[in-house]
Amino acid sequence: MRTYVLDSSALWIFLQRKPAAPKIAGLLGEALRQRAEVIMSTVNFGEIYGLVLREEGRDRARAAAAIVYQLPVLLTDATTQRCVDAAEIKWKHKLYYADAFAAALAIERKATLVTSDSDFRRLGHGFPVMWLKS
Repeated sequence: MRTYVLDSSALWIFLQRKPAAPKIAGLLGEALRQRAEVIMSTVNFGEIYGLVLREEGRDRARAAAAIVYQLPVLLTDATTQRCVDAAEIKWKHKLYYADAFAAALAIERKATLVTSDSDFRRLGHGFPVMWLKS
């Protein structure tokens, strides 16, 4: 079974119904059919919640969270080890700390990272990436 890690940009694309949203919907469909696993760090989820909260208010942020909770996405906590791994990735590759959580989770789970964020190019070829256009 293939495993995919959504970063913040991927969730944002899906929630905003941007042109690449059908790619993410396809992954979610695969997860529903138990042919794939889709996971996301709670740090990246919180980043999107905060963005919606800042731009659209609490009601819209809570509505977005309710949508995510219904999706076949496993929200994965920031364990102590994952925090350390993310800090190492941030330091080594000059990523934002939240982005480093997505990378750490993808590396840990031997997963494909799903993103539109070109900053992840700094990581080289350490794991597969599904690039989205936002």
